[in-house]
Amino acid sequence: MKNVLKVSAVCVYDLSGRLLTVRKQGTTKFMHPGGKPERGETAAEAGVRELSEEVGLHLAAVDLELIGVWTGTAANEANTDIEATVFTAPGRWDADAVIPAAEIAELRWMHLEAAGDFDDLAPLLTEYVLPRLHKA
Repeated sequence: MKNVLKVSAVCVYDLSGRLLTVRKQGTTKFMHPGGKPERGETAAEAGVRELSEEVGLHLAAVDLELIGVWTGTAANEANTDIEATVFTAPGRWDADAVIPAAEIAELRWMHLEAAGDFDDLAPLLTEYVLPRLHKA
């Protein structure tokens, strides 16, 4: 039986409309900023805390817009699925003001229509989130 991790992830866009993806240290897949909720946190609270810790963006949980909840294969943990609650951050952000911190090794801003050019995106992103964003 697979382990299941609950995570929150947030879609962030720059001034050009590119989607922010991050690669955590010691991993090969790019994904949304986000992570596991701490005890007592809502999914939105976890999302804004992770944004602050990982890329220095500071938002209120009430400002996030829910786009979906999906269960899929974890990108970096063997024999594990993730149950991901995915939000969109309001507005657009200056890409130069977004900096990798905590466990983030690398940032990559990506135009949605170019997603097929990358073979290093996390399964949640390719199987669930990108199709949903293309419909929006």
